[in-house]
Amino acid sequence: MQVATATPCSSGRLLRLLAILAAALLLFSAQPASSAGQSVKYLPGYDGELPFHLQTGYISVEDSELFYYFIESEGNPLEDPLMLWLTGGPGCSSLYGIIYEMGPMEFDIHNYTGGLPKLRYYPDAWTKTASIIFLDQPVGTGFSYSTTQEGWPSSDTKSSEQSYEFLKKWLEENPQYLKVQLFVGGDSYAGKIVPLVTRLIADGNKNGGTPYLNLKGMVLGSPRTDNIIDENSKVVFAHRMALISDEMYENAKEACNGSYSNAAPNNTACHLAIEEITRCIRDLFRGNILEPRCLFVAPPQTESDAIHAERRSLQAQAQEEDEDEDGTLDFLLSPPRIQNLWCRAFNYVLAYEWGNDIAVQEALHVRQGTVAYWMRCNFSLSYTKDIHSVVSVHEYLKTIALQVLVASGDRDMVVPFVGTVKWIKALDLSVSEYWRPWFLDGQVQGYTEKYDNNGYYLTYVTVKGAGHTAPEYHRKQVYHLFDRWIHYYPV
Repeated sequence: MQVATATPCSSGRLLRLLAILAAALLLFSAQPASSAGQSVKYLPGYDGELPFHLQTGYISVEDSELFYYFIESEGNPLEDPLMLWLTGGPGCSSLYGIIYEMGPMEFDIHNYTGGLPKLRYYPDAWTKTASIIFLDQPVGTGFSYSTTQEGWPSSDTKSSEQSYEFLKKWLEENPQYLKVQLFVGGDSYAGKIVPLVTRLIADGNKNGGTPYLNLKGMVLGSPRTDNIIDENSKVVFAHRMALISDEMYENAKEACNGSYSNAAPNNTACHLAIEEITRCIRDLFRGNILEPRCLFVAPPQTESDAIHAERRSLQAQAQEEDEDEDGTLDFLLSPPRIQNLWCRAFNYVLAYEWGNDIAVQEALHVRQGTVAYWMRCNFSLSYTKDIHSVVSVHEYLKTIALQVLVASGDRDMVVPFVGTVKWIKALDLSVSEYWRPWFLDGQVQGYTEKYDNNGYYLTYVTVKGAGHTAPEYHRKQVYHLFDRWIHYYPV
């Protein structure tokens, strides 16, 4: 039998052909697949078929591939409102909102014995009464990724612009929802992004942008709004909650002239007063001052991870005010070392186990290899906080016919309610319903006040005993609050 041998010339052509083929394959693999959403009927950890319609997918925006979960209303999806939901951080996955705050699923935390966490249906979900797009934004959050190195850095401005472009493209792919009422919602740091996106929608509609979006309002939970107002409010909140004495508060108020977050470098008296207050509150869990504060570091996967985890731990303890806006340090995942000690961060362990399971990612139609490790909140984002205040954006939006819901947990020291009330008052709206309690099952669940300005209606609500953010602490109560408000019933 004769064996063919390659000449040097043919061998060179073969190598060049292989190189061209390899380059073509690399180019092809870098291209995003079809962005059309795909239905998810079954999820690992849930017994049987999902009792609601879940769709997941990607939308290409510039060089970013933005991942989303869409849950259709269990009521009347062709008439119920549609809401784009943005979780804060920045960098916290929208899966957090689905599992822990407002979605129709939750982990069976109390019966967890290891392995893949079990999911169970949660009945008091916002998706009972509205269709919600849960978006992983900015790029680098959850399962969203960039196809280029240059596309990874983001900012408040870029994130809001990309979220707006995402929404337009999603509605073009799902035109049956163009006619229903549209709301933009978000919590924590997304309190800055939601008004920016809403303004982009309003301006796009006014300037003839397509498609026309049927914008009706905003939902803001514990919203980061103005850096100075929000930070200054922490001292006022600490005094109101009896965390600092009258003397400490009055001393700081006089020394700092009411400005606690940006005192002049040479104002020694102010800095000393703030140090005294900090010593009193530093050991509190700021997400909810009624709950324990704990620091537990996740077990490292490699030696490199161990070094980075140690650095993150030290940085977090030294710069607690720079932690993610939901008030927790998200690498704190180890089980409790003290018997009967529970901390809220323990609830998040299951999200990591579930979100990083290959079978789960396949069921969600996640593109393998695009995200090395799923995190509830990604602290390694290349992100610039370039918008320090959106009060002026609210000033602009109050001239538009909108329905706005702003909710605060009254035990939240990440974005205290006193700061939220201050910027709302600064909008100089007319009070249409004065401060009163709101009820569920015959019990006071918080307090509310309503404002208006020629077709712009803002309902402010506190949730009694809730932290940052309120739906995680009182999920049922906040659902019924949302259900009333979104369908124009009195709160």
